[in-house]
Amino acid sequence: MGAISIGIGGMVGGGIFAVLGEAVSLAHGATAIAFLFAGLVALLTAYAYSKLSITFQNRGGTVVFIDQAFGNNILSSSVNLMLWLSYLITIALYASAFASYGQTFLHGSSTSLQHHFLITIAIILPAIINLISTSFVSKSEFIIVLIKVTLLILIIISGIFYIDPDKLSPAHWESPLAIVTAGMIIFVAYEGFELIANAAEDIKSPEKNLPKAFFTATIFVILLYVLISLVTVGVVPEAQLLEAKDYALAIAAKPALGNIGFTVVAIAALLSTFSAINATIYGNARLGYFLARKGELPQELSTLRKNIPSHDIIVISLLSIGIANAISLNEIAIIGSAGFLLVFTIVNFAAFKLRHKIHARAEVLIAAFTLSLAALLTLITYTYNTSPKAVIVFAGFIMIAVLFELLYGVFVRKHFFKRNYQV
Repeated sequence: MGAISIGIGGMVGGGIFAVLGEAVSLAHGATAIAFLFAGLVALLTAYAYSKLSITFQNRGGTVVFIDQAFGNNILSSSVNLMLWLSYLITIALYASAFASYGQTFLHGSSTSLQHHFLITIAIILPAIINLISTSFVSKSEFIIVLIKVTLLILIIISGIFYIDPDKLSPAHWESPLAIVTAGMIIFVAYEGFELIANAAEDIKSPEKNLPKAFFTATIFVILLYVLISLVTVGVVPEAQLLEAKDYALAIAAKPALGNIGFTVVAIAALLSTFSAINATIYGNARLGYFLARKGELPQELSTLRKNIPSHDIIVISLLSIGIANAISLNEIAIIGSAGFLLVFTIVNFAAFKLRHKIHARAEVLIAAFTLSLAALLTLITYTYNTSPKAVIVFAGFIMIAVLFELLYGVFVRKHFFKRNYQV
């Protein structure tokens, strides 16, 4: 799959199916503005990633960038582990969305137990696939990405003629702070562009094609998300969207395509979230393997069985099941977005620190760092009053990352583990 397809596939995963309703509940008529603002943060950060990827072409991607800027210390190790934890949250987000869309087929008989069952199945089955055949994950992803993008374009084309401009007028907008916060909650839907960096070694003419891949993929997805949110908010009554916010995208297909449209989108959402879980387990297992080889995760995670990091897959799946079943969809979205905003803020700072080496424009990197940091602080401050549990869990994840790397480094890595940077 080409670099642009990797970026689009990473972003147009299960995220849009999971977070669209959350954005509507906060921004209302300004949902498209929220997606646009989140996209601006992603686009500026993509500039930093493109410059870093050209200079440091390595499958380690973000991990390598952090290490190059800050060295091998508690800061870099903690940020790397935070990235790994953020992908656990992403898997949990996709699994929760899978369960929500899956329950639409139960016709009112759905229960909490069924929701938890669907969440668990949504993670266990992809984990089994990853344990048996990694080639299926990579070979099927292009086809699934094509199906997802085609479906979203179909919703846009069929629904655009039903838009009521009054629903999108400023009279139905929330406050600027609420709009920005909505954008930050759904930011997790954009995080996949960073996967392009992991494929940098395999890209021909990287100086030309890496920036092209980052910017083309990010701009395309921004336009896709903005148009989808315009159709959703402009066509469907808000009360109906808020009532069914966990599967808002399926509701958006009904005015133009009827019940068949609803069913098709719901099926596509199941396919999309399932494939996104599949791909994220695949990627995060290899990230865990990479970190374990560096001595930042237990050595047991640095073993392969038939070229498959089976221990990583099992650990990731079990932790993701626990997170998805313990935390609500809204809280998972907040934690996931905050996690990636934190990592991207540090990457933007790393790029600024290395700006002369990577030949990057300082003013763009300063803007990227400032905007991503401001977005993170806005998200945490605003949502603490509405979802304090999510903010507390996020802070707990940071503490876990720092304490784990500190204690593991003192008691294990320093004495028993010889760092190895080969992957």
